[in-house]
Amino acid sequence: MDTEHLYLAFALTTLAGLSTGIGAAIAFFAKKTDTKLLSSAMGFSGGVMIYISFMELLPEGLKQVNSDLGKAAGNWVTVGAFFAGMLLTALIDKMVPSFENPHEFDKTAEPTGDEAQFKELYRMGLFTALVIGIHNFPEGIATFMSALKDPSLGVSIAIAVAIHNIPEGIAVSTPIFYATGNKKKAFWLSLSSGLAEPIGALCAYLVLRNFLSDLVMGIVFAGIAGIMVFISFDQLLPAAQKYGSHHRSMYGLIAGMAVMALSLLMSHYH
Repeated sequence: MDTEHLYLAFALTTLAGLSTGIGAAIAFFAKKTDTKLLSSAMGFSGGVMIYISFMELLPEGLKQVNSDLGKAAGNWVTVGAFFAGMLLTALIDKMVPSFENPHEFDKTAEPTGDEAQFKELYRMGLFTALVIGIHNFPEGIATFMSALKDPSLGVSIAIAVAIHNIPEGIAVSTPIFYATGNKKKAFWLSLSSGLAEPIGALCAYLVLRNFLSDLVMGIVFAGIAGIMVFISFDQLLPAAQKYGSHHRSMYGLIAGMAVMALSLLMSHYH
């Protein structure tokens, strides 16, 4: 394994995860969250992930698995890995109570209330940080393994994941800040929730490094495609529509796909 690619993959995964800190900074310094921009950005992120999954990762996974197992068995294994990736993410989502689910939290509302409500806010912020950490674990694996295959692909996924993590940073920092009045504490908790991504990458590397082959990488790519498709349809696109209009989120989605298509076409010429 190329050491340079390995370091780059870890760096991209870490930067994508720590973008929760950008969300915290926005929550502190912006008077009001620009929900229209957020809607377009999350639609864009979903478009990038969906396009990469179906046009790059899944075909590459199928190619590598088929070269090892043959077309008939390879097709079944690849499709199984794709839906296994979806199932893994769905199970993680299922284990999270809806109250503490960051995607159920209104990230633009200003909390008000008495001391008991502030304690509840603090609890919500801590649980949200934990939940986001759990959600970010498979995202870290997806970013890392994609960057190992192709650094330019890893950069695209890292950017998409980073956009996705910004509102999650807002979700953690806002209740913690309003409950404690401590910006520093809210910021560091928000930032630390993104550390699950490089931890996920490290776990993937430690588990798979002795077994890496075309077959294993093909299965991993198909699984990552499943993870990213589920995240896009279950989290990114509904959140994009919640923040803005249906059309704004769709324009973002199409723009994300178009930019990704152009970047992949250009990279294939080099």
